[in-house]
Amino acid sequence: MPDFLFPVTAWSTVVLAVLFQWLTFRVIGVRRKDHIVLGDGGDHVMNKKIRGQANAAEQIPISLILLGLTEYVIPGLVPLVIAVVLIVGRVMHGIYFTIHGTNFRLRFYGMLFTLIAQSIAIVALTIGLII
Repeated sequence: MPDFLFPVTAWSTVVLAVLFQWLTFRVIGVRRKDHIVLGDGGDHVMNKKIRGQANAAEQIPISLILLGLTEYVIPGLVPLVIAVVLIVGRVMHGIYFTIHGTNFRLRFYGMLFTLIAQSIAIVALTIGLII
C-alpha cells in the first residue's frame, strides 16, 4: 500500500461515514415502519431522527475539510486531537438524536465537542498558513 498523505483524515472519514450511514438507516427504518414517504409525518421522534441526520450532513463535511487541510499544513499530533474530539462529539450527538429518551447533555456536549474540534482546526490551520 502506498504512503498516504492524510491518514488521520482518511480514518476519520471512514468512522464518520459509518456514523452517517447509521443515522441514515435509523431514519429509513422509521420511514418504512410508519409508512412516512416525505417529511416527518407529524411524528416528533421521526423529526428528531431527521434533524440528527441533517445536522451530521451539515457539520461533518466542513469538519473533514478543516481536518484534512490542518493535517496537510501541520501533520502530527494536532490533527489527531482534532479527529478524536470531533468523532467523540459526533457520536455523542448522533446517539442523542437516534436513541429516543437519551439525556439532552449528549446533544449539548456532542455539538460543543464538534465546535471545539472545528475551532482548533481553524486556529491551527490559520497559524500554519501564516508561519
